[in-house]
Formats: sequence, C-alpha cells, structure tokens
Amino acid sequence: MDAEGKKRILLVEDDLRLAALVSEYLGKQEYEMEVEHNGDKAVQKIIQGKPDLVILDLMLPGKDGFSICRDVRHSYKGPILILTAREDDMDQVVGLELGADDYVKKPVEPRVLLARIRALFRRSLPAAGPEQLTELRFGELFLCSSSRNVTLGEEAVDLSTTEFDLLWLLASKAGEVLDRDLLCQTVKGVEYDGIDRSIDVAVSRLRKKLKDNPEHPDRIKTVWGSGYLFVSDAWNKS
Repeated sequence: MDAEGKKRILLVEDDLRLAALVSEYLGKQEYEMEVEHNGDKAVQKIIQGKPDLVILDLMLPGKDGFSICRDVRHSYKGPILILTAREDDMDQVVGLELGADDYVKKPVEPRVLLARIRALFRRSLPAAGPEQLTELRFGELFLCSSSRNVTLGEEAVDLSTTEFDLLWLLASKAGEVLDRDLLCQTVKGVEYDGIDRSIDVAVSRLRKKLKDNPEHPDRIKTVWGSGYLFVSDAWNKS
C-alpha cells in the first residue's frame, strides 16, 4: 500500500497494448499500478517491491510465469493472480500448484478481472469467523487469523492466501463436511461451476504442507460426493 493508502498492483505482461489497457482501467479504480514486461526482471520487483497483489501472465520473454510464481512464492505472501491465454486446464492446475491464488482467462474482461482482484483483497483481511475467533489449536497445529500465521509443532507453515483461507474455514468447522459450493463461495467469492479445480488443488497442497498422507489422509479427508472434512482428533496423533 502506498503513502496515500492505495493498494499497489504489479502487472507482469509483455503485451504492451493489453498492459496499457489493464493498467489504465485499474488505475481508474484507485489502484496504484506498476507494469513489468520482462519475466527476468519480475522476480526482483516482486520480492523487493512487495506489491499488494501481482497479476502475472504465463507467456513472457525471459522467465515464464510458472517459474516466477515458483521463485517468489516462499518470500512473497501477497496474492498472485495468473493470466492465461490457453484453454488447457493443466495451465491453471500447474499455476495453482505453484502457489497462485486465482486465474483469469484471456481475452481479459476488465470487470471480471476487477471482481477477482477485489475478492482476493477481501480474502487478505484477517479471517475471523462468525464467533470472532482469532486463534485455533489442534494438537501441534496452531492457526492465527490476525497475523495469518500457521505453525505445526515448532515449524512455520508457509501458505498462500487461498491455502490459509481454506485451512481456516475447514478448521473453524472441524468435524463438519463442507461441500465445494460453500468452499468456492467463501474462499474465492464465486460459485462452484462443477469444473473449477482450484479448491482440490489447494487441499492437495495443504495436505503436503501439513504432513498429511496424500494417499490416505487422516487430517483433511475427502468425503466422496460431498466435500472435505477437517478431522480435529487426528492432530493429536502427531
């Protein structure tokens, strides 16, 4: 955020015309815009500049968007929104696996992009639930919504915006099966369309980071045909 309180967005896009149009449109929405056209320079700008949000094209000269996302994710905690021109779902899945928080397909519809950006910023706020909980503990697992930190034992767990929001929602409803409709609407701010795999990818990443067996998970269970279940008792077996 800049001195005037505006959210700072870094747009990494090599299409000069598209970059100018997106930058102008979002600038009119009172975002402070910066544009980078070269993938090789983007990593340093993200890590050192720490923008409030990154819009990242996949096909770039120099370092591609996948590599940039992978290289910055451990040190950059802000939301990353990927732009993809491909219809192949694997691009979206790979981006989410590397730590992106959302994606928008090209050609970009400005109002859709703005809605996704606003949803990501809303999700970056402290995630206190209906009872205004700010901390949750299950055995060695500790979550703090005000700082958005997670620890497992004495180890800090690095989570993306989507991963933290999803984990907080599941943990705050421990013992309840939450369906994909609820998870998509609460975590992403959009309705589940029956195709979007971002929640499934985020669950898979959470299992890895929380040392839950991906083949036979004990802590975040898949309830086939229904959704996902956070098992509170399983954390006491660590």
